[in-house]
Amino acid sequence: MQNERISSLKDFYPFYLKEHSNSISRILHFIGTSMVLLLIPAALIFNDARLLILIPFVGYGFAWVGHFFFEKNKPATFQYPGYSLASDFILFWDLLRGKEKF
Repeated sequence: MQNERISSLKDFYPFYLKEHSNSISRILHFIGTSMVLLLIPAALIFNDARLLILIPFVGYGFAWVGHFFFEKNKPATFQYPGYSLASDFILFWDLLRGKEKF
């Protein structure tokens, strides 16, 4: 990662995209984020808050497989947890809209 600390989401997102250039990694991130977005209403529908415990495992599990096995880099979450989480959702919507490619 850069020596200079990134201080805005606007500056972080281009870095995030470079760290997520592998198509398999992007697919894995998309799957993980999709499952997270499904777990929240499932917890409400089934009135089972235990489903919410799965969110970090599902979200980070798919993403970290993408990083460690396909991107061959360290997740930005370790240095920029907030920007990284926000960027996960931005990438998810950009992929859905076709603004970014898998």
